[in-house]
Amino acid sequence: MKQTILALLLTLGYGLNAQQITCSPEDKSLFEVKLLDLMQTKGANLGDTIAQVGRSFLGTPYVEKTLEVGDTETLVVNFGGLDCTTFVENVLAFSLMLQNRQKDFESFTDNLETVRYRNGSLNGYPSRLHYFTEWIRNNERKGLVKDITEELGGEKLEKSINFMGTHRNLYPFLASDENFEAILEVEKALDTEEICYLPKGQIESKEHLIKSGDIIALATSIKGLDVTHTGIALHRPDGRLHLLHASSKNGEVEISELPLADYLKNIKSNIGIIVARPALVSF
Repeated sequence: MKQTILALLLTLGYGLNAQQITCSPEDKSLFEVKLLDLMQTKGANLGDTIAQVGRSFLGTPYVEKTLEVGDTETLVVNFGGLDCTTFVENVLAFSLMLQNRQKDFESFTDNLETVRYRNGSLNGYPSRLHYFTEWIRNNERKGLVKDITEELGGEKLEKSINFMGTHRNLYPFLASDENFEAILEVEKALDTEEICYLPKGQIESKEHLIKSGDIIALATSIKGLDVTHTGIALHRPDGRLHLLHASSKNGEVEISELPLADYLKNIKSNIGIIVARPALVSF
């Protein structure tokens, strides 16, 4: 992974806290180019702006585990390779910059930390919002998104979310007993929360209520997991709702060829979607 070869570890002071950033010189240059391009973005509304920012990443390679860098948790900035979650996070971080008329790298990294970590603060590996249902809830408390799944007619799902705790060997940072115990506590807290999802059989009839720029999370039947994939809703000229996402199957950020409702029919483990509408109130 290029970060391990070219990584710059920058320590930036914010009040009493210090933020460690892992970013290659190439990615720093890509940030500057992308920001110049995005400054020309003029969306008709917030959702349209987010969709336009998302489109700017089209063709970016899909790379998994881009945040698993080094021996300790740092704020990883990587524009050369994205997974489905880091794609959504980067789109929101840039959209916040446009909304707040920010132009510097420090503002971007501050936004990215706010979106990616519990209560907006990087404090080790367990502070990252690993489960996307918690990612939505925590960013809702920050005023950045609103879960609208129940408004769409979503159904409650009772399920234990404990995949990381029961698959410790899949997560290198969980070799640390301290990290592992902290993740178990996170999962324990998640057991007290309800999950609301819109069954996939109802998506087509409700897609007109979902706006371009909304965040889509794919709920799953896989034991211990809440969500297996994320992306951004996009209405296409065909009148249907599609998914703008970092696709592991096709290896890049793309717009799904099939409408979302049809795309999900090919995923056996998918049971429906969770929808979060960005608000992007400054944190």
